[in-house]
Amino acid sequence: MKLRLWGPLAPLTLGLALIVFGVDQLHKYWMLDVYNITEKAPVRITRFFDLVMVWNTGVSYGLFSTHVQEWLIALSILIAAALWIWACGAKRAVAAAALGMVIGGALGNAADRLARGAVADFFHFHYQSFSWYVFNVADIAIVAGVALLMYESVVMGERDNRRGKA
Repeated sequence: MKLRLWGPLAPLTLGLALIVFGVDQLHKYWMLDVYNITEKAPVRITRFFDLVMVWNTGVSYGLFSTHVQEWLIALSILIAAALWIWACGAKRAVAAAALGMVIGGALGNAADRLARGAVADFFHFHYQSFSWYVFNVADIAIVAGVALLMYESVVMGERDNRRGKA
């Protein structure tokens, strides 16, 4: 199998990765440097949603917290490169778009680690004693991208199986 570093859907993947990365970084800049969330947090938006300030030194939702951010930056770059190779061979726009969202989110969080030593998270959903993880725009894009990949694999893959294209 030939390693492809560009494909017909690569512009879609690259475009979405750049948009996600840009929106994530602009939002973090605005929250930290313009709105100054560190001085105002927590900010109650609704009974179940607050803006807060959490510095995440771990991976997804603070798991495996570490002070060796270089390893997490390198891991993010390696994962983004592997996803890029996958995207270059993608046959469907849904997969290419989903991979672009994950790549953009992963690189957005890696940029935080590089520039600030941790990932800035702001969104906190809660209800009574239940508290969801604090997350950011990059995390939303990663989760949405993974959900789209699952949809593409399960639903669209099943359609192909029924049509005899497997």
